Amino acid sequence: MKVLIIEDEQLASQKLIRLIEEIDSSIEIVEIIKSVEQATNWFLNNLHPELIFMDIQLEDGICFEIFENCAIKTPVIFTTAYDDYSLKAFKVNSVDYLLKPVVLEELKNAIEKFKTVHRQKVDYAKIESFINQLLPKKKERFLIKIGEHYRSIEISRINCFFIKERCNFINVDKGKNYAIDYSLDKVEDIIDSKIFFRVNRNFIINFSAIQDVIAYSSSRLKIMITNWEENDEILVSRERVAEFKEWMDR
Repeated sequence: MKVLIIEDEQLASQKLIRLIEEIDSSIEIVEIIKSVEQATNWFLNNLHPELIFMDIQLEDGICFEIFENCAIKTPVIFTTAYDDYSLKAFKVNSVDYLLKPVVLEELKNAIEKFKTVHRQKVDYAKIESFINQLLPKKKERFLIKIGEHYRSIEISRINCFFIKERCNFINVDKGKNYAIDYSLDKVEDIIDSKIFFRVNRNFIINFSAIQDVIAYSSSRLKIMITNWEENDEILVSRERVAEFKEWMDR
């Protein structure tokens, strides 16, 4: 069995290799990768392994950016010091979610789970339905603060969520922007993906707010939305164009 390790801490990767070899010496580790950029390039240019061991926080970003850049169907065992991303992990082929320091017995159980479940034919529709039942209900409103006052903004009024100068905002009504306390990664988890789409790292747009979609280049699209008065252009990243077209054509 060929496996890939994505881990930026050398001691952690060395320990993981030692534990894997102790559990099953026939497992072949094809590569050890430390960054989102390196992983993206590797997946685009190599045959994908049977299993991936992946840390959440890498040296140049969060591992979920890899899934935005590449189509990855390989099952993943997450090994991380963070317990905040377990729900997001189960959306991207997660076999198990192990907190560091990884111990032998938990790793062994995760590998056995992969061998007994993911090497068999799986009813993914039933699994997705089960996961959706576990997920919290989609958010209906966002609370914002204006001076000393608070307002609750209905999700249908939000044209887009965006990042500007390292802060997170919503754009509503007549081009008004309000700061929110949620990261875009968190927002993506709690809003309805049938209505909203994350076109790139900095923008999540509402389908109802789209006024026009323009061919920006041979491989990118430019989005025009209602009452957008900022200088920033809203572009669909190259890696998300195909998925965006499918979302628009549902």
